[in-house]
Amino acid sequence: MLIMKLIPVVVVIFFFQVSAVQAEGDPVRGKVLAETDCADCHGDDGLGDYDRPPIAGMDPKTHIKELMNYKTGKRKDENEDMVVDDLSEQDMADVAAYYASLPPPPQKE
Repeated sequence: MLIMKLIPVVVVIFFFQVSAVQAEGDPVRGKVLAETDCADCHGDDGLGDYDRPPIAGMDPKTHIKELMNYKTGKRKDENEDMVVDDLSEQDMADVAAYYASLPPPPQKE
């Protein structure tokens, strides 16, 4: 009888743990996505160039928020070169996790 009461509790706990892991993003999958969608402008190292901002070491929550802002049009893409239309929220979380794992650009003095 006790086991029958515990099964739903265990299922709910397991569900929330799986959801939390997915919400954090998968940096390995994010690297694959970044190689085709982001690296052309932001570089393989995520450090950007003279007219593209660095995204290496960026906080994942901020990164996801900015990607969503581009996707929804809340933030304008002046050059129309952001590749976000086909990215799902999970894709964005994965890309953000990958770039968060890279060393940030050196601080300017």
